[in-house]
Amino acid sequence: MSLVPVLPAADLAAGSAVRIIVEDREVCIARTEDGDVHAIDDVCTHGEVSLAEGDVIGCTVECWLHGSAFDLRSGEPTTPPAFEPVEVYACEERDGQIFVDVSG
Repeated sequence: MSLVPVLPAADLAAGSAVRIIVEDREVCIARTEDGDVHAIDDVCTHGEVSLAEGDVIGCTVECWLHGSAFDLRSGEPTTPPAFEPVEVYACEERDGQIFVDVSG
């Protein structure tokens, strides 16, 4: 696994998401209200817009355009109109930083 630092942990509030670029990939980094941090592909598989611009609800992120929600743990869509999952990346928080591995 090749975790790289991508964001200071203090820059990601509970219940929010941000879009970052890691090794030419658009990644959505989201923190749930419980404080868990997740990393998934940032592009909605239905509307091809940034998921980081949507709402973090529970352990999902909801696309702002058409309302598809994606499970932050599995990448699976939980509501239509999306049916294709997004990629999920290894992610961890330590030493005041958030680290992501997009090498798969």
